[in-house]
Amino acid sequence: MDFNLSDELNLLRQMVRDFVDAEVRPIAAKIDEEHEVPRALLTKMAELGLFGVPFPAEYGGAGLGELGYCVVAEEITRGCFSTAVTLGATASIGGMAIYLGGTEQQKQQFLPKLASGEWMGCYALTEAESGSDPASMKTVAVRDGDEWVINGSKIWITNGDVADVITLFCSTDRAAGARGVSAFVVERDRNGLRVGPREKKMGQCGSSTCSLYFEDVRIPDANRLGPLGDGFKLAMRTLDRGRLGLGANCLGSMKEALSLSTKYAQERVQFGKPIAEQQAIQFYLADMAAEIFSVESAVYRAAWMCDQGLPFSRESAIVKLLASEALDRAADLAVQIHGGMGYSREYAVERIYRDSRVNRIYEGTNEIQRLVIARDVLKKGI
Repeated sequence: MDFNLSDELNLLRQMVRDFVDAEVRPIAAKIDEEHEVPRALLTKMAELGLFGVPFPAEYGGAGLGELGYCVVAEEITRGCFSTAVTLGATASIGGMAIYLGGTEQQKQQFLPKLASGEWMGCYALTEAESGSDPASMKTVAVRDGDEWVINGSKIWITNGDVADVITLFCSTDRAAGARGVSAFVVERDRNGLRVGPREKKMGQCGSSTCSLYFEDVRIPDANRLGPLGDGFKLAMRTLDRGRLGLGANCLGSMKEALSLSTKYAQERVQFGKPIAEQQAIQFYLADMAAEIFSVESAVYRAAWMCDQGLPFSRESAIVKLLASEALDRAADLAVQIHGGMGYSREYAVERIYRDSRVNRIYEGTNEIQRLVIARDVLKKGI
């Protein structure tokens, strides 16, 4: 068994790490305070080819698959969770749904511009009354000749106000419930599409999150992704990959929390010696390191399974569950190690703490992940 990443992926990691040190980490606090990832920063990421890492070369990507994307997601998040989420909405779910469900013509039409970073993307599934329950989806698409007319709304859409293309899931047969959900690509300039204001969030403040409103939005049937009624399957296949990227995000944030905590514990003196010499602090650092090892192993094993074409839905749910809850614990310990300073926005662990909480909610709540895992165990065993 070989658990080492390829030389190519290690070089990718070092390139992204150097970029984060030079361009991302110095402005991470500003991104959080001003609630915006600068377009200039995203342009620099695009110039490095980061938006195209998971996509094949024929669509303008680097062909490094899910392993490559997880490397990038981990390293970007060490500098700024908001920046990593902005990247992920395009490369990990928005563009990925087109890659997984699109025709060759659709892939050639949309993916090169998404992979190059010229276009931004988003993934529009959640509604006010349809979060974990897709059968309750009320956004509808009605066929009118060679076109579809879309009416409804979506909430909590990352990149919703900056995306050039929207991967949209809506009902084409309300009576069929989840089996009546279909997927479409909607360009930003379509008449009748309206974007709501950005949400004011607890954490990940730099990433844009807003509602989308569709009022008689017309798109051609050529923008439909896959067969009618297969939208929910595509949504779940996409989220299987998205959860791996989210796991890598959490891993990167955990590593940053441990790094900052270790440095602080070695520098902070109490009772005449660094607090790193106190057993209680050492136990905290040990617990963080142990969970990082567990999460890292799970993330990259599941990403390898994905790239090998093996089934990985259960493993994806496990990654999301493990990583998001482990990050919460690591962030809490990081604040505790920093003491009062950990509660101050002067220190990055305060931002890590706020950024961590939502990961147990989006891309499928952890309660849903437990249901997915349990049902698979009951069906297939261990």
